[in-house]
Amino acid sequence: MSALDRLKEYIDYKGISIKRFEESVGFSNGSFGSQLRNKKTIGVDKLEYILSVYPEINTEWLLTGKGSMLKGTTQHAVVMMADQPDSFVDKKQTAGNVTDLTPIPLINPIAIAKFGNPDFQIAPQDIEDYYVIPKFKYHKVDFMIEVSGSSMYPKYNSGDIIACTIIRGSRFIQWNKCYVIATREQGVLVKRIKEGKDNNNILAVSENKEYPPFEIPNDEITGIAIVVGVIMLE
Repeated sequence: MSALDRLKEYIDYKGISIKRFEESVGFSNGSFGSQLRNKKTIGVDKLEYILSVYPEINTEWLLTGKGSMLKGTTQHAVVMMADQPDSFVDKKQTAGNVTDLTPIPLINPIAIAKFGNPDFQIAPQDIEDYYVIPKFKYHKVDFMIEVSGSSMYPKYNSGDIIACTIIRGSRFIQWNKCYVIATREQGVLVKRIKEGKDNNNILAVSENKEYPPFEIPNDEITGIAIVVGVIMLE
């Protein structure tokens, strides 16, 4: 596999089009696809520029195919699956040593507010870090975000990292599960969802009893993602 093939693998992982990739790195329209089809090589100067635009790419992987696709960080964490408090692991999670798992992006609060849009894409500048979590291997996780505030305490502490799966094109909601909710007026909320007073509303419930439940109209919601698990950093 060539560096071009590995770049195509990275493009597919990011979920961006070849055209968008070409625009981001200053390639002419169709040039990357042409080079890929004709099995041409790519110059060192171009590779260096690509790495400056997409700094999360592991240089060794791009050049040699060794190691993981993305630069990893070591985190000491307690990983817990959603609504399974007795099922957890406490171990070193090292991205660079786990080559068969897809790194999950931790994205900033500004970017997460847009996840309800149909064309939502995670841009490189929106990513704050990556996590490789073996416990999530068989779960589709779209992104991770940091919890802020105390409304979901004691289930989640401020600073915990939650893993989320976007609910797309479905009205099916698992009542009494925790979700990340993107709203038009209140921004992004992390709440447990229950049935509302009618089919036009849902009930948002905090774990902290000092925060009373409240109704959210369905037409106020722009996106919903279910919480798959949580990382409690020490």
